[in-house]
Amino acid sequence: MTALSCLLSLLLSPASAAGFVKARGAELIAPDGKPLITKGIGLGNWLVPEGYMFHFEKVVAPRQIQEVFEELVGPEEARQFWERWYDEYTAKEDLLRIRSLGFDLIRIPFNAKLLNPEEHPELWDERQLNRLERTVDWAKEAGLWVVLDLHAAHGGQTGDNIDDSAGTPWLYESEASRARTLEVWQRVAERFKDEPAVLGYELLNEPIADHADKKKYNPMLEPLYRDIVEAIREADQEHLIFLGGAQWNTEFSMFKSTFDPNTAYAFHRYWADPSDAGLKTYLETRARLGAPMWMSESGENTDEWVAAFRTTLEKNGIGWAFWPYKKMDSTSSVVSFERPPHWDKVIAYADKLRGGTYEEKRKARPTLQESREALEGLLKNIRLERCRTNEGYLKALGLK
Repeated sequence: MTALSCLLSLLLSPASAAGFVKARGAELIAPDGKPLITKGIGLGNWLVPEGYMFHFEKVVAPRQIQEVFEELVGPEEARQFWERWYDEYTAKEDLLRIRSLGFDLIRIPFNAKLLNPEEHPELWDERQLNRLERTVDWAKEAGLWVVLDLHAAHGGQTGDNIDDSAGTPWLYESEASRARTLEVWQRVAERFKDEPAVLGYELLNEPIADHADKKKYNPMLEPLYRDIVEAIREADQEHLIFLGGAQWNTEFSMFKSTFDPNTAYAFHRYWADPSDAGLKTYLETRARLGAPMWMSESGENTDEWVAAFRTTLEKNGIGWAFWPYKKMDSTSSVVSFERPPHWDKVIAYADKLRGGTYEEKRKARPTLQESREALEGLLKNIRLERCRTNEGYLKALGLK
């Protein structure tokens, strides 16, 4: 792309227009007054690492991954690793690349514990808020919308690895976790209230797993959302609110009405019928609630399935953000990077000895030199210049 064409692309991109995206009936409306059907991608594994993206099977939650890396190289080197990971996994060059491929939006999953450490509720890490703000600034420069997605709330909204919880959705049981979640969103809203490149706030990712006590927790979801929205609206009256359904963003029956006029509902769809029939429930929900439906996460399937589902979404006027942008040794992502040296040893250590004795761990652990080379190699391989583009995945998304 020439400098002139790149400039024109940014000037003409939706995210470059002044003003905020709004919900109007069943549609999202861009600042230019036209319906907006997003073409987005989720920045998975960056601020909320997931075990399967490291090819781990038993070590799946961020807290478990962090524990393994600390066992491998010690607490200080592990801390330095994560600081570099957060800085380098998603760089400005990545966002420019995303835009050049034809995407118009990024969804940023974040972990509340990065902003407000779990063990120190009185502390707020401005570096992490600044990192989010810097990424939003880069996205704005690139001509991308941003959705900020609370993927891991204090206490855990899901009760599984993806929310970095202890395996139970304690957010619904703990008043302290609830209060901290409201404060997280209030601080985020205060920081971004005047930024039109932020399309909206996705309040909770995949709340209440299907193996949780649905009868107990599902009725608690909408009241919690109301409290979060009230906290956000104290600081920010402009941005869209995205409400995810229960059971992995699939169940919306607990919503009887749309209580904030600038609201859309976010659903996820994995390993299911990609045809119109598979969307029936969500189309009915859109009509019943009189608000937009947005597909905020899907993928991890064949290119053929992705192409079929993406086509179905667009045919029904539903914008999307597929998953994920970057992943190790994979074809089901926009870009992929190679395994670093000694990674098979790291996988074997991580997966085979959870719960083992200290003696068993010492015997199975890769050498310190191997561990250092593995983590340093990982930091090198995640850089965009070392990644390959999955052309089949892009084609399935209808992009370049």
